[in-house]
Amino acid sequence: MSIETFIQEIETRKRKEIDGLEKDLQESKSRLQAEMNNTLKEIQERFSTEAKVKSEREQARIIEASKLQAKKIMFDAINSNMQSAFTVIQQEIETYTKSPQYKKSLETMVNNAKKKLGQNIIVHCREEDKSILKELGVTTSKSVKTLGGIIAENKEGTRELDLTFEELLRTNEDQVKSFLSEKM
Repeated sequence: MSIETFIQEIETRKRKEIDGLEKDLQESKSRLQAEMNNTLKEIQERFSTEAKVKSEREQARIIEASKLQAKKIMFDAINSNMQSAFTVIQQEIETYTKSPQYKKSLETMVNNAKKKLGQNIIVHCREEDKSILKELGVTTSKSVKTLGGIIAENKEGTRELDLTFEELLRTNEDQVKSFLSEKM
């Protein structure tokens, strides 16, 4: 074997090794490119999913905040209407206290108070109602500032019954509001 054959064989081996290395390099490069593409795709999908979830969450938050704001506006409007209605009711009560039916209401209130507190009662009322109550044979005491009605107490002063229109409205406020809500 001559040196030239030997050199040629070394060069042939060298080319084969280089070709093998280039083939391995291409395969590694292709595999890395595929892994990079897959990783990039996974990252894009993950961020897309996260963005969608965050978007949906933000959308739900905005919708709920809007619903809450709408409820608040409705609640404020209803309260405003209720206040207006109560103002009208008070005006109607003032008109009612000037009518002949009011005297009958006072008589009914006195009779109810006597049933609950006993026949001997002392009545606190508006100054303008004292003459009506004296006609009914009721003992009146101090004047109270009220739209109308009476505050009755037993002779001993141990029990009291508040039948003023304000108190009747206050104790029946839920029923009045329910009635008004149905009418609105």
